[in-house]
Amino acid sequence: MAIRERLGFTAAEPAPVYGEPFETADGAIVITVARRGVISPVMRPAGVFVVRDGAATWVPAVDINRIALLGELIGLFAAVITSLAILRRPPWPDLGRHSCD
Repeated sequence: MAIRERLGFTAAEPAPVYGEPFETADGAIVITVARRGVISPVMRPAGVFVVRDGAATWVPAVDINRIALLGELIGLFAAVITSLAILRRPPWPDLGRHSCD
């Protein structure tokens, strides 16, 4: 299995772009990986490879702004649905007890 499939890249996506490796103070080698957008040429971070003691590990990048936006949209959607449910009366008549005077 190729590294592309193991990292979750599909064949339809452009090839990932690897940065220059650099060594940290503790001796680990870090290689950055970015994804090129399918429609736009905008580069988005995908993660980093960390090579320490001859073993490579993959650390994915997390886009916190995208997660926060998704949470806000879900909250807005829930508020709209709740407001519509409270403000709109059901189409059938109210069958509760009423006093007839």
